[in-house]
Amino acid sequence: MSPATAPTQADVDEFLRSVPDQRRRSDGVRLKDLFEHTTGLPAVMWGPSIVGFGSVHYRYESGREGDTVLVGFAPRKAATALYGLYSAYEGDPDPLFETLGAFTTGKSCVYIKSLDDVDIAVLETIVRNAVALARSLGGEDALQS
Repeated sequence: MSPATAPTQADVDEFLRSVPDQRRRSDGVRLKDLFEHTTGLPAVMWGPSIVGFGSVHYRYESGREGDTVLVGFAPRKAATALYGLYSAYEGDPDPLFETLGAFTTGKSCVYIKSLDDVDIAVLETIVRNAVALARSLGGEDALQS
C-alpha cells in the first residue's frame, strides 16, 4: 500500500456497488460486514480502492512515517487483497493461516480469489487477532478511526 494512500470521504457502499466483477463485489460486501463486526470500527475508503478499518501510525528507522489502515481489503481484478493480517506478524504469521483455506501472500497482503475458498470463522479470528496484536503493540493510538 502506498504511503500516499489516505482516508477519504468517499462512500464505501457506493464503491462496493461499483466493483465490476460480481464475485469481487459480493465478497466485498461480505468482507465489509465481517470486518465491521469483528473490529467494531466503521469502514472508511482509503484512496480510491481500499476499504479500511481503523488506522495505525508507523515510523521506519529511516525516519519516514505515516498512517495506514489497521486492517482492510481491496477488491482487485485477479483477487481480493486483505491488509494488516499477515504483515502484522513480521515474519511469523498467525498459525491460523494454516487452516484458513486457499490464499496466497505478497509482501504484506493476503490474496483470496473467493470467500468461498476460505473458512470465514478462521478469517474472523485472524482479523480479531491482528487487531489485538496492533492494540498490544501500539495501545489505543493504534485504533484511531
